[in-house]
Amino acid sequence: MFNAILVEQTDQQGRAIVTQLETASLPPGNVLVRVEWSTLNYKDALAITGKGAVVRRFPMVPGIDLAGVVEHSEHPEWTAGDHVLLNGWGIGEEHWGGLAQYARVNGDWLTRLPLSLNSHQAMAIGTAGYTAMLSVLALERHGLTPDRGEVLVTGGNGGVGSYAIALLAARGYRVIASTGRPRESAFLERLGAADILDRSELSQPGKPLARARWAAAIDSVGSHTLANACAMTRPDGLVAACGLAQGMEFPATVAPFILRGISLLGINSVTRPAEERQHAWARLAEDIDPVLLGEISRDIRLGDTLDASEQLLAGNIRGRLVVDVNG
Repeated sequence: MFNAILVEQTDQQGRAIVTQLETASLPPGNVLVRVEWSTLNYKDALAITGKGAVVRRFPMVPGIDLAGVVEHSEHPEWTAGDHVLLNGWGIGEEHWGGLAQYARVNGDWLTRLPLSLNSHQAMAIGTAGYTAMLSVLALERHGLTPDRGEVLVTGGNGGVGSYAIALLAARGYRVIASTGRPRESAFLERLGAADILDRSELSQPGKPLARARWAAAIDSVGSHTLANACAMTRPDGLVAACGLAQGMEFPATVAPFILRGISLLGINSVTRPAEERQHAWARLAEDIDPVLLGEISRDIRLGDTLDASEQLLAGNIRGRLVVDVNG
């Protein structure tokens, strides 16, 4: 028996409980992982509270991240004792995820834990930090360097935004952080933000083109915020779109693209190839200051995730929540 969060379907909605399950109830997979740490992300909170159509099949163990140790493997890449992590690939949505003490998964989905990171540190980074790194790598592949100019990061107090600020600052970029919580400015400055922008300047309908301000942007918000980020990007600039906290719509015009030649880069963190994942995690292990992990994240127990999900959706959580599934 092992402890888990289980989302069951009731009246067309999900109802989450803390319960015990048998390993025999785990879904099919060729690797059994003893989970050490997981995370609570926005998508997990939607699944747990039933406030979003995240879960594709019931019952479901939520949790889009996990890190732990291989206990049994029928996959040629993995053997018992290997330290691994997993994010994406539909876990917590279509396949039982990481908010449990055990997970049985497809070995093709696993990533080897970098030697310089432990399971707790990897989950302090989690999908949010991994997505931020994919965004930074995409900007760099398209020619962004610190001498090109400032970089905007929207959703600065969120998980992706927090890590994007820290990663960019570590590489020498001057970062403008947009936030709806200006009282947290000191936190963003500790991460490396050089300037703070109130999100109200970006979150309302704007002009097709506005004064060009930054060379690039990483946006985890979407909707009007993404449209305004594009409208205020300098000629030949870059915008990496990796989230939709404000909304999925993109109420923009073609003006920034055909009059300034900017490029909009889509970031898919869910189904990246193994070599790309390993490269991103290697860079995370290299670039992230371990001291900052304590600034960006805090630990909660498995049983705390139900209440924490409500707080997360209400916008009352700063940074990352790392879940001790054995606590």
